Amino acid sequence: MSKHKFIVEFELRASPKVLFPYISSASGLQQWFAEKVTLKDSSTFDFSWDGDSHIAKLSQLRLNKSAKFDFLPSSPEDRDHNYIEFKMEVSDLTGSTYLKIVDYSDNTDESELNELWEDLIYKLKEIVGN
Repeated sequence: MSKHKFIVEFELRASPKVLFPYISSASGLQQWFAEKVTLKDSSTFDFSWDGDSHIAKLSQLRLNKSAKFDFLPSSPEDRDHNYIEFKMEVSDLTGSTYLKIVDYSDNTDESELNELWEDLIYKLKEIVGN
């Protein structure tokens, strides 16, 4: 099955310093992104959705800028693994922070992905006071 790269961007009225823990730490991600997030070691996260465990490595981290999670493949021959990347940029014009999300997975339904991420970001905005 081929993978699909879904990219979406949201404006948030919070600084990257405030948002960063919510995109890079187990406790922050658990508040809005997954039902449960456990840190296995310093760079291995266990994300739980609907009771299913999904192990991911924190493969990239730039302080107050970005975080990327590479999900471990379900089989050794699967070289094209899923990942989620969160990138923050501040607009010089408005001062707003833009959170860009890259969701690389088997899900090819653009409208479903759009709705999913809008719901997740709505929760994040409530937490950070948007």
